[in-house]
Amino acid sequence: MDTVHKLISSEAFPAWREAVKASGKVLVVTNGCFDLLHAGHVAYLEAARSLGDALLVGLNGDSSVRELKGPTRPLNIEGDRARVLAALECVSAVGIFPEKRAVRFLADARPDIYVKGGDYTLETVDQDERRAVESGGGRIVFIPFLPGRSTTGLVAKIQTL
Repeated sequence: MDTVHKLISSEAFPAWREAVKASGKVLVVTNGCFDLLHAGHVAYLEAARSLGDALLVGLNGDSSVRELKGPTRPLNIEGDRARVLAALECVSAVGIFPEKRAVRFLADARPDIYVKGGDYTLETVDQDERRAVESGGGRIVFIPFLPGRSTTGLVAKIQTL
């Protein structure tokens, strides 16, 4: 099955969100780099999806991944990362955003539920992102990570080979 239909452009995004809202579905949103997809990502995304009817993943574009992770990242270009995420059954749609922080993406998405990893709290999550979610009527839920699963850890392990 072709997953390209799950890739939502910034131009098509408002109409997609309105269709989800009109159908009465609970929209769950999360975001990240998802540079080298691993079991921790899959468990996290499946847990996020279980909180609602549709899961939208905001994907950091290549330039923002470099800002966040350093000059050697991303390992995979944004289009490839988006296609891999879209292939997951639990993911309803993927949208790429160029900024380092997901504030504008979240303001456009207006999630019912915004999911962040368990390494965050309401106090440590980006407060502009928090305001974007809460001003749209959404709430934030924190999901714990699987211990020992991270892209940074995998990259470090590969570099020792």
